[in-house]
Amino acid sequence: MTTIDPGMYLSNRPSATNQTGQNMLGKDDFLKLLMVQLQNQDPSNPMDDKEFIAQMATFSSLEQMTNMNQSIQRFVNLQTSQSLVQHSELIGKKVQWSREVQIDDYRTKTEYADNQVSSVKLEKDGTLRFLLDNGRWISNNQIVQISIADNPSATPPSDNSEANEE
Repeated sequence: MTTIDPGMYLSNRPSATNQTGQNMLGKDDFLKLLMVQLQNQDPSNPMDDKEFIAQMATFSSLEQMTNMNQSIQRFVNLQTSQSLVQHSELIGKKVQWSREVQIDDYRTKTEYADNQVSSVKLEKDGTLRFLLDNGRWISNNQIVQISIADNPSATPPSDNSEANEE
């Protein structure tokens, strides 16, 4: 009769641990490994120059990718901050915004409302939010129209401007 070793049970299996970025090799580690490899090579059978060139090319590619990643991250940060500044121009403007309202279990309808923007904020996840004059926060994808806020002291432009020129 064959029995199953209890060490093979799923419940006795060691749990996997999550790896963090601390255990990853960086460009400095790669350069150290290459130096150790060069120092400890067999003098009677030195490293093939093609292999050495391939390793140097890999190191160069790694360094370029690291530099590109840093540049892209700076670009993304700059774009995010500029987006907030751009959208701050909506403060004081009237926006028409939409929202989906549940009618029953199967149907929804789109409602529209007009409010004035009081504030703009950038969430940690990169989402722009707008505070309206009614105290409600909406996201930028809810905005469907932007116009100048109603100003009772402003006079509307005259349609008979051609008549005045004659």
